[in-house]
Amino acid sequence: MQTPHEQFWSRGSFAFVGHTARKGFPHLSYREARRQGKKVFAIDPSLGDIQGDLAYPDFAMLPERVEAAVLEVPRQDMLQWVERAAETGVRAIWMHRGRETPEAIAYARDKGIEVFTGACAMMYLHQRLSVHSIHRWVAQLQGAY
Repeated sequence: MQTPHEQFWSRGSFAFVGHTARKGFPHLSYREARRQGKKVFAIDPSLGDIQGDLAYPDFAMLPERVEAAVLEVPRQDMLQWVERAAETGVRAIWMHRGRETPEAIAYARDKGIEVFTGACAMMYLHQRLSVHSIHRWVAQLQGAY
């Protein structure tokens, strides 16, 4: 049986959000999701291109609505990006570990958005042998997966 964190990746479309001028873009998870054939869109207001794909400046500029978003933005910007995601109908948000804020979590839940925090997205997305699989194994041993 899949955990909720694993089920996050069963959605049909994803936005990966970063702000490279202020903090890095989630390149690893974006590349892995794309490699797995998932429908992905890059959002980064400071770049026009992510790994050869068009980078959109905001959720509102995407060519279609997405079901889920991975937010790897500076902590101080998290609430603003959750608000933007909510405005466009995103139903699930993964806030990168250590960047979530109580206000962003509360806002998302108040809007009925499923929230994922406290874990590295790659631990659940990347199932092959890697450093992320070691993290997954340790988390499973600790009952935290």
